[in-house]
Amino acid sequence: MSTMHKFLDLRRRTLSVKWYQARQMRVCYLFLLPFAALFLTFYILPMATSIRYSFTYYNILEPPRYIGLANYINLILQDDIFLISVKNTFIIAVITGPIGYILSFMFAWFINELPRWLRSVAVVIFYAPSIAGNAYFIFSIIFRGDVYGYLNSFLVRIGVIHSPILWLTDPKYMMPVVVMVLLWMSMGTGFLAFVAGLKGVDQAQYEAGYVDGIRNRWQELYYITLPNMRPMLLFGAVMSITAAFSVADQTMALCGYPSTDYAAHTVVTHLFDYGYTRFDMGYASAIATLLFLTMILANKAIQSMLRRLGT
Repeated sequence: MSTMHKFLDLRRRTLSVKWYQARQMRVCYLFLLPFAALFLTFYILPMATSIRYSFTYYNILEPPRYIGLANYINLILQDDIFLISVKNTFIIAVITGPIGYILSFMFAWFINELPRWLRSVAVVIFYAPSIAGNAYFIFSIIFRGDVYGYLNSFLVRIGVIHSPILWLTDPKYMMPVVVMVLLWMSMGTGFLAFVAGLKGVDQAQYEAGYVDGIRNRWQELYYITLPNMRPMLLFGAVMSITAAFSVADQTMALCGYPSTDYAAHTVVTHLFDYGYTRFDMGYASAIATLLFLTMILANKAIQSMLRRLGT
């Protein structure tokens, strides 16, 4: 029998075994079917439709008209505001993504050492800002651009400044304020995953580690805790990157829409502008496609680094 025939025969046997296993697990697939249908309908199909529309001119009122790569060429070579939004988005992602991720894990690690009742209270305190609906309102009062703003009032009273600073309208201050607010609100779902993951580490491994030569908490963290939490670390990385690249509501609530000189303009804000204000859905779809590809590449890079942890 030739090599090709052997390969085809092996492939046929493999497919036969996989088909048999699938039939044996058909009840499991039936349970997965509702989620698969919803995921296909509300995630896969909209994403595929958006990619298709990115190669068209589509203003909702007229049928889509195919224009090839014109939207992407205009975005990269002619849209100066898009380039500003890319710069702002990457600044936010580079600062708030890694720092927020590390802070989430470190706070979860510290909280894990507290008594049970105190740990529950601390988790609520740290997680609450990420779900608080009035957080933007609170910060808009703190950074208000007149003497009635809490920060300006305090700085004037102690003599640091003599006139109020326009924190949310001066391009020099807008991005630092936004980054600080985003860091304060970064304790989201990833933080809860870290808290749960730390409680799931087998305590017997710590005892065995000290027998094998671990002498301090940092060695314990590196050699035992982090390798055991690899799934939670991957999940937290995905959530952190997704949140960092999808910033829009925060900047619009704090700095206005559009912000002064587009100093707090992000890629999602640019997408919102073309999709919901100008109704240029083809152009907005091109922005969404580029953002989606960037997030996929960033997630793959972070996951490849985390998978090496403990190897």
